[in-house]
Amino acid sequence: MTNYYDAFKKIPGTVIFDATQSRIGYHLNMFAMSLMKDAHRQSFKSDETTYLKQFPMTPEQHQAVRDRDYNKMIALGGNIYFLAKIGATDGHSFQKLASLMTGMPEESYRQMMIAGGRNPSMPVGPLEK
Repeated sequence: MTNYYDAFKKIPGTVIFDATQSRIGYHLNMFAMSLMKDAHRQSFKSDETTYLKQFPMTPEQHQAVRDRDYNKMIALGGNIYFLAKIGATDGHSFQKLASLMTGMPEESYRQMMIAGGRNPSMPVGPLEK
């Protein structure tokens, strides 16, 4: 029998957050969760580089955070529910993050979701990369 997740891996842009991804992204996710405290958010906003040094992430994870490349952060083990804390620190709604991740203007993303979601034949955008 093939791995249950194999079918999902064939969907463009799909990253399965499993035990392996959790292990890979542990420090990235702990960083993101640290932003739940106002003092930590303020420290991060005042000096991102110094704040990030507290977390033993890979250089690629550090760069993805600095670039606010959420798709890359997910590929590097980030959990979207934790990564949303970074977006909130920057003043973005979850809807805004989703629009950034799909490469769609926020209003277009909003209208698409109101209309029932993405048409499966529609290109995925940045998530395909």
